[in-house]
Amino acid sequence: MASRYLISVDLGGTKILSALIDSRNKIVSKVKIPTETEKGGKYLVESVAASVRQILNENNLKERDIKAVCMGVPGTVNPYSGEIGTAPNLGIKNFNIKKELGEKISIPVLIENDVNLAGLGIKKFELNADKKNILVVFIGTGIGGALFFDGKLYRGSSFFAGEIGHMLVEPKGELAASSKRHTFELTASRTAIVRNIRRGLKKGRKSILKEFQSPTTLLKSKTISEAVLKEDPLAIKYVGKAAKAIGTVLGSITTLLNVDTIVLGGGVIEAMHGFMIPKIKTAFKEAVLEEPGKNVNIFATKLGDNAALYGGIALAEEFLK
Repeated sequence: MASRYLISVDLGGTKILSALIDSRNKIVSKVKIPTETEKGGKYLVESVAASVRQILNENNLKERDIKAVCMGVPGTVNPYSGEIGTAPNLGIKNFNIKKELGEKISIPVLIENDVNLAGLGIKKFELNADKKNILVVFIGTGIGGALFFDGKLYRGSSFFAGEIGHMLVEPKGELAASSKRHTFELTASRTAIVRNIRRGLKKGRKSILKEFQSPTTLLKSKTISEAVLKEDPLAIKYVGKAAKAIGTVLGSITTLLNVDTIVLGGGVIEAMHGFMIPKIKTAFKEAVLEEPGKNVNIFATKLGDNAALYGGIALAEEFLK
């Protein structure tokens, strides 16, 4: 009898989110455990294996009931060999996670870049078949992207395609980071927004976020969103600047690649899409050439954290033919 289930794993820098998905593409259960990146790749593999075992135990299943474990990793990933080139948020480099995990469980293991995996989920479950040239961008602690051309995921010559967070941009004034490399990620991610809010607080600017001036106090997207809703001037200023930077970069990419659809996700967008999307669209229109930009649809994904989990279904369809 064919295996009826799939396990999708979103391996992040702070958490490992695993989900059991049935043959009707329904998420049956989830397991979330913290990521301990300081202990190295082999410990991460054991943590993933432990989450898989927990799902099996909680649902009275055996390994033979699972057709594949599909895992998204925040880094450069070769889905054919299973090699992670570099994953800075996980603290690992040149590590074959597919091989290592395969020694812990007897289930086929498939891996993919985390935003590519989310893009696969969005394309399969959220977009019409006529959408062929797609850019998916996730904005959170960092910024990552996924590209689809003629309906197929484009991974690039060395599996680095879509890493738009590392693109160099030209920030102005207070938006600029102290780094010499002014990247998109250092300009418009949650990390950048938080950094700029704290700079403003240190300069004595009034804000309801004054308790977050210390770098040791965690400032999350939800809290920033609440400040924006309360019309806090500091939050509005820097979230607005990030939105403008995002729209400008997306406009330039569209002029180059002529995509028809742009889907935005990640913690920043999920928390503040109502405020940010209109500003992103305005900046996009100002940056893009008229012909490639006139029919582009820009919107926020409704799948949230589940996008990468659902992407496991599409990844299994590609590699388990």
